[in-house]
Amino acid sequence: MTDGTTGGARPGDAAPHDARPHDARPHDALPEGARPRTLAVRGGLARSGFDETAEALYLTSGFVYGSAAQAEAAFADEVDHFIYSRYGNPTVAVFEERMRLLEGAEACFATASGMSAVFTAMAALCGAGDRVVASRALFGSCFVILDEILPRWGVETVFVDGADLDQWREALATPTTAVFFETPSNPMQELVDIAAVSDLAHAA
Repeated sequence: MTDGTTGGARPGDAAPHDARPHDARPHDALPEGARPRTLAVRGGLARSGFDETAEALYLTSGFVYGSAAQAEAAFADEVDHFIYSRYGNPTVAVFEERMRLLEGAEACFATASGMSAVFTAMAALCGAGDRVVASRALFGSCFVILDEILPRWGVETVFVDGADLDQWREALATPTTAVFFETPSNPMQELVDIAAVSDLAHAA
């Protein structure tokens, strides 16, 4: 009998050394200056008490607690403990940390789809009264987020031709909360000068 956290362990088996697979465990340390190929394979790895070679897949929706007090503390975000896979999961946590290391970022947050990532990013940055400048050449669903959904929240989106730096410069002459573009764009493969637009955005 298995419970989703102890592999093939059976009642009466000895527990692996200091194993608490349901706890949020620290990621395994990597040597300083590890190369991208190493990060792609080992970055963010947090082995369970079973010391598996590859990362484990935690196919569970929930997690157990040692006491009602621990559960209360977990749901109050007072202790570091996974509570529900929709919010966080050891498998997803490994992926997030690996991507963070590969990108050299401060943090990473994984979503279930690209459109969820786009919407989450824009919703986190923008609120009523804010302004976005975006390239016109966008994947259709991205355009809908910027042109139809965000305006319902009072967010204005100004569209420009992505390859035209003069249009970016003019649009960014007005205080702007965020810029959004794809390069190459989907499906027209339009290119945007990332460095130049970023400089204009930071100077806005």
